[in-house]
Amino acid sequence: MKCINHVLEIETSAELEFYDLTPRLRALISASGIWQGWMIISSLHTTCAVIVNENEPRLLEDIKGVLSRLVPKDAAYLHNDILARNMPDEPLNAHAHIASILLGATQTLSVFEGAPTLGVWQSVLLVELDGPRQRKINVQIAGSI
Repeated sequence: MKCINHVLEIETSAELEFYDLTPRLRALISASGIWQGWMIISSLHTTCAVIVNENEPRLLEDIKGVLSRLVPKDAAYLHNDILARNMPDEPLNAHAHIASILLGATQTLSVFEGAPTLGVWQSVLLVELDGPRQRKINVQIAGSI
């Protein structure tokens, strides 16, 4: 069995955006030489998420709308009471933490014949919830060559 670990660095450009990780993940699998196994994709941050879904612009706008209704940025969150937390330089981002919990920070995919096992319309997406920021995504691929 072979195992590789790689950290992807992504510069996001908006407060809430979707970044398609799929091409970079395919390239990592190819470079690893792993033919069958699995891949674990994990955000190294608490205010972004990793999801598997369709990378279709109108759907992504719908997801943004649902997130803004479920966890509105301007709601009264205890985490955002910076003075009570004695954290004067902390951003007001409780909504991003909560949205990340709802979406999830990790995805596991099988690797078969040197490619991630995804449906025709599926992509692996980083969801930036508190950007723009520099983000790191850990990718571990393990299996047989």
